[in-house]
Amino acid sequence: MTSALVDPQHAEVPLTLDEEAPKTLGLLDQGAFWANLGVSLLGFSGALFLLDPLGGKPLTFTGAVLAAVVGSLIGTAMVGLAAIPGVRTGRPSMVLLRGLFGARLSYVPTVLNIVQMLGWGAFELWVIATGAQAVFGTAVPYGVWATLAGLVTIALTIWPLGAVRLLRRYVTAGVVVSMIWLTVALFSRGPSLTGGSWDAFAPAVDYVIALSVSWVPMAADYARHSKSSRTAFAGVVGGYTIAQVACLTLGIAALALVGNDTDKVWDPFVAAPLGALFFGILVLREADQSFANVYSTTVSLQNLMPRVDRRVISVAIGVLTTGIALLVDVNSYGAFLSVIGAVFVPMFAVLVVDYFLLGGASRWNTAADAPSRWLMVVPWILGFCAYWIVTATSTVGWWDTIWENVRSAVGFSHQPWMNAALAAFLVAGLFTIALGRLSRRASNVSPERLPSR
Repeated sequence: MTSALVDPQHAEVPLTLDEEAPKTLGLLDQGAFWANLGVSLLGFSGALFLLDPLGGKPLTFTGAVLAAVVGSLIGTAMVGLAAIPGVRTGRPSMVLLRGLFGARLSYVPTVLNIVQMLGWGAFELWVIATGAQAVFGTAVPYGVWATLAGLVTIALTIWPLGAVRLLRRYVTAGVVVSMIWLTVALFSRGPSLTGGSWDAFAPAVDYVIALSVSWVPMAADYARHSKSSRTAFAGVVGGYTIAQVACLTLGIAALALVGNDTDKVWDPFVAAPLGALFFGILVLREADQSFANVYSTTVSLQNLMPRVDRRVISVAIGVLTTGIALLVDVNSYGAFLSVIGAVFVPMFAVLVVDYFLLGGASRWNTAADAPSRWLMVVPWILGFCAYWIVTATSTVGWWDTIWENVRSAVGFSHQPWMNAALAAFLVAGLFTIALGRLSRRASNVSPERLPSR
Protein backbone atom coordinates (compact mmCIF):
# COMPACT_ATOMS: atom_id res chain seq x y z
CA MET A 1 0.00 0.00 0.00
CA THR A 2 2.79 2.41 0.95
CA SER A 3 4.76 1.94 -2.28
CA ALA A 4 1.63 2.61 -4.34
CA LEU A 5 1.38 6.10 -2.83
CA VAL A 6 4.95 7.08 -3.79
CA ASP A 7 5.28 9.40 -6.79
CA PRO A 8 7.26 7.35 -9.38
CA GLN A 9 9.25 10.47 -10.34
CA HIS A 10 10.50 10.73 -6.76
CA ALA A 11 11.06 7.02 -6.13
CA GLU A 12 14.37 6.04 -4.62
CA VAL A 13 16.78 3.15 -5.06
CA PRO A 14 15.49 0.05 -3.23
CA LEU A 15 17.23 -0.78 0.02
CA THR A 16 18.12 -4.36 -0.95
CA LEU A 17 18.59 -6.36 -4.15
CA ASP A 18 15.31 -8.18 -3.54
CA GLU A 19 13.29 -5.12 -4.62
CA GLU A 20 12.73 -3.92 -8.18
CA ALA A 21 14.70 -0.89 -9.32
CA PRO A 22 12.54 2.12 -10.37
CA LYS A 23 13.14 3.49 -13.88
CA THR A 24 12.71 7.23 -13.51
CA LEU A 25 15.82 8.81 -15.09
CA GLY A 26 15.34 10.48 -18.48
CA LEU A 27 17.88 11.71 -21.03
CA LEU A 28 18.44 15.04 -19.27
CA ASP A 29 19.03 13.28 -15.95
CA GLN A 30 21.56 10.88 -17.43
CA GLY A 31 23.21 13.49 -19.65
CA ALA A 32 23.62 15.99 -16.82
CA PHE A 33 24.87 13.31 -14.43
CA TRP A 34 27.55 12.05 -16.81
CA ALA A 35 28.50 15.56 -17.90
CA ASN A 36 29.14 16.46 -14.28
CA LEU A 37 31.29 13.36 -13.90
CA GLY A 38 33.22 14.39 -17.01
CA VAL A 39 34.20 17.72 -15.44
CA SER A 40 36.71 17.12 -12.68
CA LEU A 41 39.45 19.10 -10.99
CA LEU A 42 41.47 15.95 -11.60
CA GLY A 43 41.12 16.58 -15.33
CA PHE A 44 42.97 19.89 -15.11
CA SER A 45 46.16 18.41 -13.64
CA GLY A 46 45.57 15.12 -15.46
CA ALA A 47 45.82 17.01 -18.75
CA LEU A 48 49.59 16.63 -18.40
CA PHE A 49 49.21 12.85 -18.87
CA LEU A 50 47.30 13.62 -22.04
CA LEU A 51 49.78 16.22 -23.28
CA ASP A 52 52.94 14.25 -22.43
CA PRO A 53 52.07 10.61 -21.65
CA LEU A 54 55.61 9.33 -22.31
CA GLY A 55 57.46 12.11 -20.51
CA GLY A 56 59.66 14.28 -22.70
CA LYS A 57 57.69 13.88 -25.94
CA PRO A 58 54.74 16.27 -25.64
CA LEU A 59 51.97 16.32 -28.21
CA THR A 60 50.98 19.35 -30.21
CA PHE A 61 47.93 21.17 -28.89
CA THR A 62 45.88 19.93 -31.84
CA GLY A 63 47.12 16.37 -31.30
CA ALA A 64 46.26 16.49 -27.61
CA VAL A 65 42.73 17.78 -28.21
CA LEU A 66 42.16 15.20 -30.96
CA ALA A 67 43.44 12.45 -28.64
CA ALA A 68 40.96 13.68 -26.03
CA VAL A 69 38.10 13.51 -28.54
CA VAL A 70 39.05 10.08 -29.92
CA GLY A 71 39.80 8.57 -26.52
CA SER A 72 36.62 9.97 -25.00
CA LEU A 73 34.40 8.67 -27.80
CA ILE A 74 35.95 5.19 -27.62
CA GLY A 75 35.87 5.07 -23.84
CA THR A 76 32.36 6.45 -23.43
CA ALA A 77 31.03 4.10 -26.13
CA MET A 78 32.36 1.25 -23.97
CA VAL A 79 30.70 2.72 -20.89
CA GLY A 80 27.45 3.26 -22.80
CA LEU A 81 27.36 -0.32 -24.06
CA ALA A 82 28.13 -1.62 -20.57
CA ALA A 83 25.13 0.37 -19.33
CA ILE A 84 22.59 -1.26 -21.63
CA PRO A 85 22.41 -4.67 -19.89
CA GLY A 86 21.81 -2.78 -16.65
CA VAL A 87 18.78 -1.08 -18.19
CA ARG A 88 17.39 -4.35 -19.49
CA THR A 89 17.95 -6.42 -16.33
CA GLY A 90 17.54 -3.71 -13.69
CA ARG A 91 20.70 -4.99 -12.01
CA PRO A 92 23.74 -3.00 -10.83
CA SER A 93 27.10 -3.63 -12.49
CA MET A 94 28.68 -6.20 -10.21
CA VAL A 95 25.44 -8.18 -9.89
CA LEU A 96 25.22 -8.09 -13.68
CA LEU A 97 28.56 -9.93 -13.81
CA ARG A 98 26.86 -12.99 -12.32
CA GLY A 99 25.55 -13.62 -15.82
CA LEU A 100 29.07 -13.42 -17.25
CA PHE A 101 31.13 -15.32 -14.69
CA GLY A 102 28.55 -16.92 -12.41
CA ALA A 103 27.61 -15.76 -8.91
CA ARG A 104 30.74 -16.88 -7.06
CA LEU A 105 33.23 -15.89 -9.74
CA SER A 106 31.62 -12.45 -9.94
CA TYR A 107 33.02 -11.84 -6.46
CA VAL A 108 36.52 -11.48 -7.96
CA PRO A 109 35.81 -8.38 -10.10
CA THR A 110 33.49 -7.17 -7.34
CA VAL A 111 36.34 -7.09 -4.82
CA LEU A 112 38.63 -5.42 -7.38
CA ASN A 113 35.98 -2.80 -8.01
CA ILE A 114 35.46 -2.16 -4.31
CA VAL A 115 39.21 -1.64 -3.84
CA GLN A 116 39.49 0.80 -6.74
CA MET A 117 36.30 2.66 -5.77
CA LEU A 118 37.57 3.17 -2.23
CA GLY A 119 40.79 4.59 -3.68
CA TRP A 120 38.97 6.87 -6.09
CA GLY A 121 36.51 8.00 -3.43
CA ALA A 122 39.32 8.95 -1.06
CA PHE A 123 41.17 10.72 -3.86
CA GLU A 124 38.09 12.78 -4.71
CA LEU A 125 37.75 13.90 -1.09
CA TRP A 126 41.42 14.94 -1.25
CA VAL A 127 40.70 16.88 -4.44
CA ILE A 128 37.74 18.68 -2.85
CA ALA A 129 39.71 19.57 0.28
CA THR A 130 42.77 20.85 -1.57
CA GLY A 131 40.55 22.68 -4.06
CA ALA A 132 38.74 24.41 -1.20
CA GLN A 133 42.08 25.46 0.26
CA ALA A 134 43.10 26.87 -3.13
CA VAL A 135 40.01 29.10 -3.02
CA PHE A 136 39.77 30.00 0.68
CA GLY A 137 43.36 29.59 1.82
CA THR A 138 44.81 27.27 4.45
CA ALA A 139 43.20 28.89 7.49
CA VAL A 140 40.75 25.97 7.52
CA PRO A 141 42.80 22.74 7.78
CA TYR A 142 42.70 20.07 5.09
CA GLY A 143 41.15 17.59 7.52
CA VAL A 144 38.13 19.82 8.14
CA TRP A 145 37.40 20.19 4.41
CA ALA A 146 37.88 16.45 3.79
CA THR A 147 35.53 15.58 6.65
CA LEU A 148 32.86 18.03 5.46
CA ALA A 149 33.15 16.60 1.93
CA GLY A 150 32.79 13.11 3.37
CA LEU A 151 29.59 14.08 5.21
CA VAL A 152 28.08 15.61 2.06
CA THR A 153 29.03 12.47 0.13
CA ILE A 154 27.33 10.21 2.67
CA ALA A 155 24.15 12.32 2.53
CA LEU A 156 24.04 12.09 -1.28
CA THR A 157 24.44 8.30 -1.20
CA ILE A 158 21.48 7.92 1.14
CA TRP A 159 19.21 9.45 -1.56
CA PRO A 160 21.10 8.56 -4.79
CA LEU A 161 18.31 9.15 -7.33
CA GLY A 162 17.46 12.37 -5.58
CA ALA A 163 21.12 13.35 -5.90
CA VAL A 164 21.06 12.71 -9.67
CA ARG A 165 17.94 14.86 -10.05
CA LEU A 166 19.52 17.55 -7.87
CA LEU A 167 22.58 17.65 -10.13
CA ARG A 168 20.42 18.11 -13.22
CA ARG A 169 18.25 20.87 -11.80
CA TYR A 170 20.73 23.02 -9.93
CA VAL A 171 24.37 22.05 -10.39
CA THR A 172 24.78 21.50 -14.13
CA ALA A 173 23.86 25.06 -15.11
CA GLY A 174 26.42 26.45 -12.66
CA VAL A 175 29.08 24.13 -14.02
CA VAL A 176 28.38 25.14 -17.64
CA VAL A 177 28.57 28.86 -16.81
CA SER A 178 31.75 28.32 -14.77
CA MET A 179 33.47 26.35 -17.54
CA ILE A 180 32.62 28.97 -20.18
CA TRP A 181 33.76 31.85 -17.98
CA LEU A 182 37.05 30.17 -17.04
CA THR A 183 37.73 29.11 -20.64
CA VAL A 184 37.41 32.69 -21.87
CA ALA A 185 39.50 33.98 -18.96
CA LEU A 186 42.37 31.51 -19.47
CA PHE A 187 42.58 31.58 -23.26
CA SER A 188 42.41 35.39 -23.27
CA ARG A 189 45.76 35.34 -21.47
CA GLY A 190 47.35 33.80 -24.55
CA PRO A 191 48.83 30.53 -23.22
CA SER A 192 51.68 29.16 -25.35
CA LEU A 193 50.19 26.22 -27.26
CA THR A 194 52.87 25.80 -29.93
CA GLY A 195 55.45 23.06 -30.43
CA GLY A 196 55.27 19.35 -29.81
CA SER A 197 54.87 16.35 -32.09
CA TRP A 198 52.42 13.53 -32.81
CA ASP A 199 54.69 10.72 -31.56
CA ALA A 200 52.74 10.16 -28.33
CA PHE A 201 49.27 10.25 -29.90
CA ALA A 202 48.43 6.57 -29.30
CA PRO A 203 49.54 6.57 -25.61
CA ALA A 204 47.57 9.80 -25.10
CA VAL A 205 44.45 8.14 -26.53
CA ASP A 206 45.16 5.21 -24.19
CA TYR A 207 45.20 7.54 -21.22
CA VAL A 208 41.89 9.17 -22.15
CA ILE A 209 40.28 5.77 -22.79
CA ALA A 210 41.45 4.63 -19.35
CA LEU A 211 40.11 7.85 -17.84
CA SER A 212 36.71 7.20 -19.46
CA VAL A 213 36.51 3.44 -19.14
CA SER A 214 37.21 3.63 -15.41
CA TRP A 215 33.44 4.23 -15.17
CA VAL A 216 32.59 0.90 -16.89
CA PRO A 217 32.38 -0.99 -13.57
CA MET A 218 29.66 1.35 -12.34
CA ALA A 219 27.74 2.21 -15.53
CA ALA A 220 24.84 -0.13 -14.82
CA ASP A 221 24.53 1.16 -11.24
CA TYR A 222 22.85 4.26 -12.66
CA ALA A 223 21.64 3.00 -16.05
CA ARG A 224 19.35 0.46 -14.38
CA HIS A 225 17.16 3.41 -13.41
CA SER A 226 16.97 4.77 -16.98
CA LYS A 227 13.72 4.85 -18.88
CA SER A 228 15.33 3.21 -21.94
CA SER A 229 18.61 1.84 -23.27
CA ARG A 230 18.88 4.74 -25.73
CA THR A 231 18.54 7.22 -22.90
CA ALA A 232 21.33 5.57 -20.94
CA PHE A 233 23.70 5.22 -23.92
CA ALA A 234 23.13 8.75 -25.25
CA GLY A 235 23.47 10.26 -21.80
CA VAL A 236 26.82 8.59 -21.22
CA VAL A 237 28.38 9.23 -24.64
CA GLY A 238 26.99 12.73 -25.16
CA GLY A 239 27.27 14.13 -21.66
CA TYR A 240 30.60 12.65 -20.64
CA THR A 241 32.44 13.15 -23.95
CA ILE A 242 31.60 16.83 -24.30
CA ALA A 243 32.43 17.58 -20.68
CA GLN A 244 35.67 15.60 -20.56
CA VAL A 245 37.07 17.08 -23.78
CA ALA A 246 36.27 20.59 -22.51
CA CYS A 247 37.84 19.84 -19.14
CA LEU A 248 41.07 18.41 -20.59
CA THR A 249 41.39 21.26 -23.10
CA LEU A 250 41.01 23.80 -20.32
CA GLY A 251 43.59 21.86 -18.31
CA ILE A 252 46.08 22.10 -21.19
CA ALA A 253 45.62 25.88 -21.28
CA ALA A 254 46.12 26.15 -17.51
CA LEU A 255 49.28 24.02 -17.64
CA ALA A 256 50.66 26.17 -20.44
CA LEU A 257 50.27 29.22 -18.19
CA VAL A 258 52.17 27.63 -15.26
CA GLY A 259 54.87 25.85 -17.25
CA ASN A 260 53.34 22.37 -16.90
CA ASP A 261 53.67 22.55 -13.11
CA THR A 262 50.78 20.40 -11.89
CA ASP A 263 51.20 21.75 -8.34
CA LYS A 264 50.19 25.19 -9.62
CA VAL A 265 47.62 24.16 -12.22
CA TRP A 266 44.71 25.59 -10.21
CA ASP A 267 46.37 29.00 -9.75
CA PRO A 268 45.24 30.46 -13.12
CA PHE A 269 41.63 29.54 -12.35
CA VAL A 270 41.59 31.25 -8.96
CA ALA A 271 43.53 34.26 -10.30
CA ALA A 272 41.07 34.91 -13.15
CA PRO A 273 38.40 37.64 -12.73
CA LEU A 274 35.70 36.11 -10.50
CA GLY A 275 37.84 32.99 -10.72
CA ALA A 276 37.48 32.12 -7.04
CA LEU A 277 33.68 32.12 -7.40
CA PHE A 278 33.52 29.94 -10.49
CA PHE A 279 36.34 27.64 -9.40
CA GLY A 280 34.55 27.28 -6.08
CA ILE A 281 31.48 26.04 -7.96
CA LEU A 282 33.64 23.37 -9.60
CA VAL A 283 35.07 22.41 -6.21
CA LEU A 284 31.54 22.03 -4.79
CA ARG A 285 30.50 20.03 -7.85
CA GLU A 286 33.35 17.59 -7.24
CA ALA A 287 31.12 16.00 -4.60
CA ASP A 288 29.31 14.16 -7.40
CA GLN A 289 32.54 12.27 -8.09
CA SER A 290 32.92 11.13 -4.49
CA PHE A 291 29.19 10.35 -4.38
CA ALA A 292 29.44 8.14 -7.49
CA ASN A 293 32.41 6.24 -6.08
CA VAL A 294 30.93 5.67 -2.63
CA TYR A 295 27.49 4.74 -3.97
CA SER A 296 28.95 2.28 -6.47
CA THR A 297 31.04 0.74 -3.71
CA THR A 298 27.80 0.30 -1.80
CA VAL A 299 25.93 -1.52 -4.57
CA SER A 300 29.06 -3.56 -5.34
CA LEU A 301 29.05 -4.78 -1.76
CA GLN A 302 25.39 -5.69 -2.17
CA ASN A 303 26.53 -8.34 -4.65
CA LEU A 304 28.25 -9.96 -1.66
CA MET A 305 25.57 -9.01 0.89
CA PRO A 306 22.32 -8.70 -1.09
CA ARG A 307 19.98 -8.36 1.88
CA VAL A 308 21.87 -5.69 3.83
CA ASP A 309 20.29 -2.22 3.83
CA ARG A 310 22.27 -0.06 1.37
CA ARG A 311 22.01 2.94 3.71
CA VAL A 312 23.98 1.11 6.38
CA ILE A 313 26.63 0.15 3.83
CA SER A 314 26.78 3.71 2.46
CA VAL A 315 27.43 5.21 5.88
CA ALA A 316 30.14 2.64 6.63
CA ILE A 317 31.83 3.11 3.25
CA GLY A 318 31.57 6.90 3.52
CA VAL A 319 33.29 6.86 6.92
CA LEU A 320 35.98 4.46 5.65
CA THR A 321 36.61 6.56 2.53
CA THR A 322 36.91 9.72 4.62
CA GLY A 323 39.36 7.95 6.92
CA ILE A 324 41.51 6.93 3.96
CA ALA A 325 41.49 10.50 2.65
CA LEU A 326 42.64 11.77 6.05
CA LEU A 327 45.34 9.20 6.74
CA VAL A 328 46.70 7.91 3.42
CA ASP A 329 48.70 9.63 0.66
CA VAL A 330 46.32 9.48 -2.32
CA ASN A 331 48.21 11.89 -4.54
CA SER A 332 49.32 9.34 -7.15
CA TYR A 333 46.79 8.06 -9.66
CA GLY A 334 48.50 7.81 -13.11
CA ALA A 335 49.55 4.20 -12.64
CA PHE A 336 46.19 3.49 -11.01
CA LEU A 337 44.40 4.46 -14.22
CA SER A 338 46.55 2.05 -16.23
CA VAL A 339 45.70 -0.81 -13.92
CA ILE A 340 41.99 0.00 -14.14
CA GLY A 341 42.15 0.04 -17.93
CA ALA A 342 44.02 -3.24 -18.01
CA VAL A 343 41.49 -4.98 -15.76
CA PHE A 344 38.16 -3.63 -16.94
CA VAL A 345 38.64 -3.04 -20.67
CA PRO A 346 39.05 -6.76 -21.47
CA MET A 347 36.35 -7.71 -18.97
CA PHE A 348 34.00 -5.30 -20.68
CA ALA A 349 34.91 -6.81 -24.07
CA VAL A 350 34.01 -10.30 -22.83
CA LEU A 351 30.70 -9.02 -21.44
CA VAL A 352 29.71 -7.14 -24.60
CA VAL A 353 30.59 -10.00 -26.96
CA ASP A 354 28.82 -12.60 -24.82
CA TYR A 355 25.76 -10.44 -24.17
CA PHE A 356 25.24 -8.84 -27.58
CA LEU A 357 26.85 -11.25 -30.07
CA LEU A 358 26.60 -14.72 -28.51
CA GLY A 359 22.98 -14.58 -27.38
CA GLY A 360 23.73 -13.89 -23.74
CA ALA A 361 20.88 -11.41 -23.43
CA SER A 362 18.34 -14.24 -23.68
CA ARG A 363 19.95 -16.37 -20.97
CA TRP A 364 21.59 -13.84 -18.64
CA ASN A 365 21.38 -15.30 -15.15
CA THR A 366 21.86 -12.83 -12.30
CA ALA A 367 20.48 -15.11 -9.61
CA ALA A 368 22.40 -15.68 -6.39
CA ASP A 369 23.02 -19.30 -7.44
CA ALA A 370 24.09 -18.59 -11.04
CA PRO A 371 26.56 -21.36 -12.03
CA SER A 372 30.23 -20.51 -12.49
CA ARG A 373 31.46 -19.95 -16.06
CA TRP A 374 35.19 -20.54 -15.79
CA LEU A 375 35.77 -20.33 -19.54
CA MET A 376 34.87 -16.64 -19.52
CA VAL A 377 37.87 -15.97 -17.28
CA VAL A 378 40.26 -17.13 -20.04
CA PRO A 379 39.65 -14.30 -22.56
CA TRP A 380 39.60 -11.80 -19.70
CA ILE A 381 43.09 -12.86 -18.59
CA LEU A 382 44.37 -12.94 -22.17
CA GLY A 383 43.06 -9.44 -22.77
CA PHE A 384 44.70 -8.27 -19.54
CA CYS A 385 48.03 -9.68 -20.72
CA ALA A 386 47.61 -8.11 -24.17
CA TYR A 387 47.13 -4.71 -22.54
CA TRP A 388 50.45 -4.87 -20.68
CA ILE A 389 52.36 -6.32 -23.60
CA VAL A 390 51.24 -3.53 -25.92
CA THR A 391 51.18 -0.57 -23.54
CA ALA A 392 53.97 2.00 -23.69
CA THR A 393 52.94 3.77 -20.48
CA SER A 394 55.31 3.44 -17.56
CA THR A 395 53.73 2.47 -14.24
CA VAL A 396 55.61 0.72 -11.43
CA GLY A 397 59.23 -0.33 -11.86
CA TRP A 398 59.02 -4.02 -10.96
CA TRP A 399 55.74 -4.41 -12.88
CA ASP A 400 57.27 -2.84 -15.99
CA THR A 401 60.24 -5.19 -15.71
CA ILE A 402 57.99 -8.24 -15.77
CA TRP A 403 56.29 -7.15 -19.00
CA GLU A 404 59.55 -6.05 -20.60
CA ASN A 405 60.78 -9.62 -20.06
CA VAL A 406 57.57 -10.99 -21.57
CA ARG A 407 57.99 -8.76 -24.63
CA SER A 408 61.56 -9.96 -25.06
CA ALA A 409 60.52 -13.60 -24.68
CA VAL A 410 57.87 -13.37 -27.40
CA GLY A 411 59.87 -11.03 -29.63
CA PHE A 412 57.37 -8.19 -29.42
CA SER A 413 58.36 -4.63 -30.25
CA HIS A 414 56.02 -1.73 -29.47
CA GLN A 415 55.16 0.58 -32.36
CA PRO A 416 54.01 4.22 -31.95
CA TRP A 417 50.62 3.52 -33.56
CA MET A 418 49.73 0.71 -31.16
CA ASN A 419 46.96 1.22 -28.61
CA ALA A 420 46.90 -0.98 -25.51
CA ALA A 421 43.21 -0.53 -24.66
CA LEU A 422 42.08 -1.47 -28.16
CA ALA A 423 44.50 -4.42 -28.21
CA ALA A 424 43.06 -5.71 -24.93
CA PHE A 425 39.53 -5.24 -26.22
CA LEU A 426 40.23 -7.07 -29.50
CA VAL A 427 42.10 -9.98 -27.91
CA ALA A 428 39.47 -10.54 -25.22
CA GLY A 429 36.61 -10.11 -27.68
CA LEU A 430 38.02 -12.42 -30.36
CA PHE A 431 38.84 -15.18 -27.86
CA THR A 432 35.33 -14.87 -26.42
CA ILE A 433 33.89 -15.37 -29.92
CA ALA A 434 36.18 -18.37 -30.45
CA LEU A 435 35.12 -19.93 -27.15
CA GLY A 436 31.47 -19.30 -28.00
CA ARG A 437 31.81 -21.15 -31.29
CA LEU A 438 33.64 -24.06 -29.66
CA SER A 439 30.93 -24.31 -27.01
CA ARG A 440 28.22 -24.38 -29.67
CA ARG A 441 30.00 -27.11 -31.59
CA ALA A 442 30.43 -29.16 -28.43
CA SER A 443 26.76 -28.77 -27.52
CA ASN A 444 25.75 -29.84 -31.03
CA VAL A 445 27.64 -33.14 -30.67
CA SER A 446 25.13 -35.15 -28.66
CA PRO A 447 26.00 -38.58 -27.16
CA GLU A 448 23.82 -40.31 -29.75
CA ARG A 449 25.89 -38.84 -32.57
CA LEU A 450 29.28 -39.75 -31.10
CA PRO A 451 31.02 -42.61 -32.93
CA SER A 452 30.82 -45.95 -31.17
CA ARG A 453 33.77 -48.19 -30.38
